[in-house]
Amino acid sequence: MKKKISVIIPCYNEENNARPICDAVRKVIKEKCPAYDYEIIFIDNKSQDNTRQIMREICAEDKNVKAIFNVTNFGQFNSPFHAILQSTGDCTVTICADFQDPPEMIPKFIAEWEKGYKIVIGVKTKSKESPIMYFLRGVYYKTIKRMSRCDQIEQFTGFGLYDKSFVDTMRDMHDTQPYIRGMVAEFGPERKEIEYEQPKRRAGKTHNNFFTLYDAAMIGFTSYTKAGLRLATYFGFLVSAASFLVGIIYLILKLVKWNDFSAGSAPATIGQFFLGGVQLAFLGFLGEYVMAINARVMNRPLVVEEERINFQSDDTADEAPFDDQLIEKLYEARRIVRDGGSADDVVLATGLSPDQARLICIEESRLG
Repeated sequence: MKKKISVIIPCYNEENNARPICDAVRKVIKEKCPAYDYEIIFIDNKSQDNTRQIMREICAEDKNVKAIFNVTNFGQFNSPFHAILQSTGDCTVTICADFQDPPEMIPKFIAEWEKGYKIVIGVKTKSKESPIMYFLRGVYYKTIKRMSRCDQIEQFTGFGLYDKSFVDTMRDMHDTQPYIRGMVAEFGPERKEIEYEQPKRRAGKTHNNFFTLYDAAMIGFTSYTKAGLRLATYFGFLVSAASFLVGIIYLILKLVKWNDFSAGSAPATIGQFFLGGVQLAFLGFLGEYVMAINARVMNRPLVVEEERINFQSDDTADEAPFDDQLIEKLYEARRIVRDGGSADDVVLATGLSPDQARLICIEESRLG
């Protein structure tokens, strides 16, 4: 049998990109990887444009293309992670709908996967996006890498290939706040990193803003670092020591120069505002950790689905075929029991297991 490749494409208001990215992925797989079967799974985060209608049309044209429609927007991490868990392929590839993850990388991922790597990821070396955003992302990656308890991957957005065994590992985590970049770094087996230059977005505008980027950053920060709370502890000790030292110095100066030395209220006021700002900042850090814990304790579902398209074939394929011979054996077994036969007689005559024969005897006895 052919191996199967699952491709996950998360979407939100991508009416100008949905069909082109699907066509590009299909073309790459059919031309560069003809020895593989494939499925493409769109997952839509409650788009407000024509994206869903386009997906319905694509699914009607190709049964290998599937779609999941969420009841609302569940964010840029939960939605694609949920789609990964629904994949049925021997490996799963995640790719953005805006073409900033080049579909041409898929054959390269598969080639390395066939060499034995369970995880093959794309790592950006350059980007045609905003230089400021690329710089800020780089700073974030370096910061979390230094502070994390495991070796985080710089310039990795989640774009890559994951073997079925690692997808099963992700299923077993039951994480309601998934951060796949951290999962790969912490729990993933040996991986292959392939460098690429990130192109510009093909069409439309990015849906990220300060709040979504901050939320994404905090999920990674609270999931894989203790730095926020540790900094509060260290800074508290440092400020306490400095305050004690300054207090001693002021006391000595006042005793030595009682009439000439006037401390005034400025140092006390400045110190009060400074410490107030620091306390508020660290309370914010503490609140981020509490919110992360709260989200996991509540154990909410990753997403709530509104509709599925083209998944029915998978559901029916998993069902056991109707066995006419087994039905005939069961009828024969019941006849033997009604004629006074024992469970051993049923086993000898029909080939059913002893447990099945005993259950039939019990059922016939109950029925009289």
